[in-house]
Amino acid sequence: MKCLQKICRNSVVITDGNTGEVLCTNCGSVLAEKIESFGAEHATHNVEQYMQKSRTGSRTTLAIDDMGLSTVIGAKNEDSTGKSLSYDMKNTFNRLRVWDSRSKSKSTERSLRSAFVILNNVKEKLAIPDTVIEKTAYIYRKALTKKMTRGGSISSLVAASLYIACKEAGVPRTLNDIAEASNGKVKNISKHLRLLVEKLDLRLPSYDSSDFVSRIASTLGIGQKSQRDALVILASAKEKGLAEGKNPIAMAATSLYISSAINGEGRSQREIAQASGISEVTIRSRARALIESLGLQAIA
Repeated sequence: MKCLQKICRNSVVITDGNTGEVLCTNCGSVLAEKIESFGAEHATHNVEQYMQKSRTGSRTTLAIDDMGLSTVIGAKNEDSTGKSLSYDMKNTFNRLRVWDSRSKSKSTERSLRSAFVILNNVKEKLAIPDTVIEKTAYIYRKALTKKMTRGGSISSLVAASLYIACKEAGVPRTLNDIAEASNGKVKNISKHLRLLVEKLDLRLPSYDSSDFVSRIASTLGIGQKSQRDALVILASAKEKGLAEGKNPIAMAATSLYISSAINGEGRSQREIAQASGISEVTIRSRARALIESLGLQAIA
């Protein structure tokens, strides 16, 4: 597109993305206005953006019972200009509100609504990424289609779905972490976890021990030097096959116990056990095996 003015033969034409106008940079003439936007639809993510005019509403997500696609009939009997509706129109909207409420009262909708309230609370407590939450909602919806919620606990099933999603995404969260955040019991969550793995034919990857080193160390305030040494100990243990079939959290806790003792930070087995959720007996036996197999400095 070129400017029609004779004095603007070599001018540059630009497009204003806010106003949708094509302008001549030389004379300022508007060559086209209100052009179509072929970019992606933008979503509303916070209150400030919500107050502005947006071409779309909030993004669709599996972590909402209606996936963000439903409409809400307001309680006010007013039109867009603020005028009161007529008597007949008020009756019409009252009937619509009744049917709208009945359409959302199905057992499936109630189950999803309760499940995602619990999931959102756990997300805030454990700082779970949105991608993991989406995966959790997907797994729960699959379980719901197979009617796995009958006779079971919605909270435990959500927690088990979240644990599976965390494992698949490589986000280190233990069953104890999820149970504490969801106010559930590890035994019940484990039961629903086995049920999900069996019914949905899942293959869960194993956690890497190194993923838990920084979490345990930050809880106890262990220094960076000890953390690096713990990772070296874990790498050596993996090379010799000492970590195969072992609890990754126990291996991470044991390597931190050894490295902190070697570097003079003096963390006791009880402190490490409380921070990692592993028993002192397990840490003691793992530490003895690692020290003997890797030829590490003896710990008093």
